Amino acid sequence: MAGIVLRRCVSRTLLSAAPGAKGIRTRGTNRYYWTSLKRTATALTSGRVAFLLGLPTLSCLGYETYHRVQSSAVVHALEKEEVLEQADYLYSSAESEKLYQLLLNYKDSDEAEFLWRLARASRDMAVLPNMEAERKKQLIFEGFEYAKKALEKDEKCFAAHKWYAVCLSDVGEYEGVKVKIGNAYIIREHLEKALELNPKDATSLHILGHWCFAFAELPWYQRKVAAVIFSTPPTATYEEALQFFLKAEEVDPNFYSKNLLMLGRTYMGMNDKEKALLFLTRAKEYPAHTQEDREVHGEAVDLLKKLG
Repeated sequence: MAGIVLRRCVSRTLLSAAPGAKGIRTRGTNRYYWTSLKRTATALTSGRVAFLLGLPTLSCLGYETYHRVQSSAVVHALEKEEVLEQADYLYSSAESEKLYQLLLNYKDSDEAEFLWRLARASRDMAVLPNMEAERKKQLIFEGFEYAKKALEKDEKCFAAHKWYAVCLSDVGEYEGVKVKIGNAYIIREHLEKALELNPKDATSLHILGHWCFAFAELPWYQRKVAAVIFSTPPTATYEEALQFFLKAEEVDPNFYSKNLLMLGRTYMGMNDKEKALLFLTRAKEYPAHTQEDREVHGEAVDLLKKLG
């Protein structure tokens, strides 16, 4: 079921590097961010400043320039760029609580870039181990409100569409099977829009694969619910799910342990034991940097035992 399987799917956002910039992908927690290395003193005149990568303070040159700048618009641009770099660094380092506290300062922002990151941070907080149930629910609904606001501020932001879809699925966990299935088409619509805006986003491809996989193996009683809600209920096949998972791997090889696991599970659903063994083994051997990676490892081990 789409709502259930998306609950644990931690989307990793790939942010496009600016034209002419060199991208750095930080691996380690399966979280990535991009930053420009080609920021020079000449860029300062246009309201840009070079920051030390991932650090919360300005570089010496940036600091001096900051205090010389008189235009409030330029100061705002500098602050925004600095905070977003801090946020992406914290995300790449799996510092969920620090990231959440940083972005809470911008919860009333009109900038979609702050708001979708805050939506993501809220749900990352919600799925932390030992999170108290009521607080988890609060964070889930809070994240959805931030995602909705991000979309209202900028309908052309692919990440806003993606996180709206993920957060809508999350809140469905608290609203029953009928609501969860009823949201299915809306979730897919926003994921497809995210891919239309950014075809190279591996996580949107992965989540769409999850969507298809969920409906490919939907239990019979939930199919009955779907038939009541829709004249034409959502359907999907393992073959459709496979194409999304494979495309995600093509766009960004080995980017996410869960994508490898889902490839293995999909091939199991298609009774292709050889390929299922291949991808489940890769999922088992994936470096465990996060709690989710460790869960993937355990599930892969169990599935490999079943395959013999």
